[in-house]
Amino acid sequence: MAQFHSLSPTKMARKLEQRLRGAVGRAIRDYRMIEPGDRIMVCLSGGKDSYTLLHLLMALQRSAPISFDLLAVNLDQQQPGFPKDVLPNYLESVGVPYRIVEEDTYSTVTRVIPAGKTFCGLCSRLRRAILYRIAAEEGIRTLALGHHRDDMVETLFLNMFYQGELKGMPPKLLSDNQQHMVIRPLAYCAEADIARFAQLQNFPMIPCSLCGSQENLQRVRIKQMLQAWEAEHPGRIEGIFTSMQNVSRSHLADRTLYDFARLQTKADGDLNSPVQEAVSEAGSLLKKKT
Repeated sequence: MAQFHSLSPTKMARKLEQRLRGAVGRAIRDYRMIEPGDRIMVCLSGGKDSYTLLHLLMALQRSAPISFDLLAVNLDQQQPGFPKDVLPNYLESVGVPYRIVEEDTYSTVTRVIPAGKTFCGLCSRLRRAILYRIAAEEGIRTLALGHHRDDMVETLFLNMFYQGELKGMPPKLLSDNQQHMVIRPLAYCAEADIARFAQLQNFPMIPCSLCGSQENLQRVRIKQMLQAWEAEHPGRIEGIFTSMQNVSRSHLADRTLYDFARLQTKADGDLNSPVQEAVSEAGSLLKKKT
């Protein structure tokens, strides 16, 4: 972002859009997220990420070598204070087909979850089930979500710290019933770029805290930890994300992914060869430096 500081807001928005569109295009190609003739359901919450996702997919729709259709879908969960006119007005203004679905999940979550506990887990499951149902009603198999690179890294640490699993949030995911494909075209996009772009575009944001402020969420603490790392070592989050794309199963400890029990040495191998190889490699490095 530093190279953009001297630009006017208009030029900065243009440069950011080019960067974000390039990242989205690469993610779509790398993971083969969209096929010719696909109809994509873009799940729109009213936050910076989903606005940016819809904007970029609409731009790619106009320029991409393949043809695909978009349907923007918002799930109105009947949260107190939800501004019902904001998203319809915006979607009308940009000319994208859309559907607003009203489901009172808010009452269900507040009834089931004890006071002071986190709503997000149950709320997310209910929301995902409803979105799958809407996709089926519309005859759509691909759902696009607005999760970005930072979300994916945060989820990796959440699962490690709180679930004891080395598991993240994939760019592309097949639903359990294998009827729907979830794609995350913002997988290569940094949250800071998205936040700045959304601000420059003046998207009509809807607060994400309508269900009540929950600053003690585990995800908030993980985000704060990663932001501190990034401030101390710029590029740390990008490095972690890159490591998620370069997994060595034999250097972890999951016996279901790698057969450690069957590993054997070679009886006729040269026991001195590793030492010789290391000495040779070190010598080559020294020669390069001199």
